[in-house]
Amino acid sequence: MELDPDAIGLANPVDPASLDLEGEMREVGVPTPPPRLSPSGAGTFEQCPRRWRHRYVDRLPDPPGEAALAGSFAHRVLELLMQRHPDERTPDEAKKIARQEWPETEAQSDYAALEYDEEKSRHFRWKAWQAIEGLWKLEDPVTVDVAATERDLEVELAGVPFRGIVDRLEREGDGLVVTDYKSGKAPSPRYRRGRLDQVLLYAAAVEADSGEMPVRARLLYLGQRPVGIDVTRKELDVVTEKLATTWNGINTACETGEFEPRTGPLCGWCPYIDRCPEGAKEAEKRNRARAAEDAAMLEAAG
Repeated sequence: MELDPDAIGLANPVDPASLDLEGEMREVGVPTPPPRLSPSGAGTFEQCPRRWRHRYVDRLPDPPGEAALAGSFAHRVLELLMQRHPDERTPDEAKKIARQEWPETEAQSDYAALEYDEEKSRHFRWKAWQAIEGLWKLEDPVTVDVAATERDLEVELAGVPFRGIVDRLEREGDGLVVTDYKSGKAPSPRYRRGRLDQVLLYAAAVEADSGEMPVRARLLYLGQRPVGIDVTRKELDVVTEKLATTWNGINTACETGEFEPRTGPLCGWCPYIDRCPEGAKEAEKRNRARAAEDAAMLEAAG
């Protein structure tokens, strides 16, 4: 799998469909295929089968961190905002919603684990608000014809039991559009297509559920730019076949108990690196290489 370096440190929210599904009705530590597969679970396995095992089989903690929590808060505010009457979809209304929703976020154990003082808490809220406010840089929410928000879909795609939660479905002149908010860094052109797999899977799920194939799918990188694609039968076949391959890989790994690590640049950010000798070795190798490069640059500058 080609690795997108922009994926490091993404400020994207926790995928609600990934929180329980891969571990639902399963004994901790026993490799068993999940009852349903979410885009997040599929992406984790594609990135590294061993990380998938630690997360979904061993059920080890994988705390979301500040960026993901801020992204989740921004998503919640935008979800509620887009449920308002179009004339009410204003920045002032978004601020009102944010104030109403903040106590729930502040009460979460993941947020409490950050142990922020008041100054850091203010910075967190400012960072989340920047993402929320970024919606108006991309569109006028008043003009959006919302068909659904946070649509929970459980369908079968290419033989895979799939679940996805779509941030927003809207209607444009030529049909349905799948929209997903992103608060992380927008991808460079080289990696743009790979980031669209998630919303194309959502488009396939919408068609399987309703019988209507969306005409477009897009990611709104809040405050930056949209990244979109026309939905075609060929594109849907590509992503569902890839999902089936991942599903087969998960089933095989569960049968054999072999979850081989897939080492690379993300090893240094893995929460399970202390349990993975291969990952620790890879991270150390890359740290040494960076140190050598820094030393060479200093020597050249001197």
